Amino acid sequence: MTFRPFANRREAGRMLAQEILKLNLMNAVVLALPRGGVPLGYEVAKALGAPLDVLFVRKIGAPGHEEYGIGALVDGVSPQVFIDRDIARMVGADEEYIAREVERQLAEIERRRRLYRPGPPVELRGRTAVVVDDGIATGGTARAALQALAKSGVKAIVLAVAVAPASTLRELSPLCDRLVCLLSPEPFNAVGAHYTDFAQTGDDEVVRLLNAANSAPGSPES
Repeated sequence: MTFRPFANRREAGRMLAQEILKLNLMNAVVLALPRGGVPLGYEVAKALGAPLDVLFVRKIGAPGHEEYGIGALVDGVSPQVFIDRDIARMVGADEEYIAREVERQLAEIERRRRLYRPGPPVELRGRTAVVVDDGIATGGTARAALQALAKSGVKAIVLAVAVAPASTLRELSPLCDRLVCLLSPEPFNAVGAHYTDFAQTGDDEVVRLLNAANSAPGSPES
């Protein structure tokens, strides 16, 4: 089966929003994975009339190959680190390397928090958290995000992504209550291969969309 690529992240977000609306979610909060998930999260939050926030998750990459994830770091009151020890050993990531990477990624999370969220985070306890991303490949970052959210007091977790391989979706499904994915092509190529425009989402766009989502008339948080 041939899939038409998404024109861009905003189009993917509008398509994702239509599927999420069918779930009839109550008391939802949309949590986008920055930066690429924010344009999609904006469209989903707008459709749901829900607040939009970001979930600060950073991939821990392999030595010399940052895009190859060996784990992830999720920010919070007590930052949580998830490391695939088998993969870490295979790529030569020892404890000293992992500790350095955790410190470096915590610094980047703090930079983004100051820039993206000058105020307090959206309250999560008792709400349905809709985690949104532009796509998932191996699932390491999403897995860390879902595991951390499970300890946050949310009522339910919905994982909503534009594109992901079926094998990764099967692994992530037990970590959420509902899973929405628009495309799951086989064989699966890189996430960006399923977008016509997959230009990097900049900090300025993230800030603009977060402000627009949470200051719009009728927004639950405005």
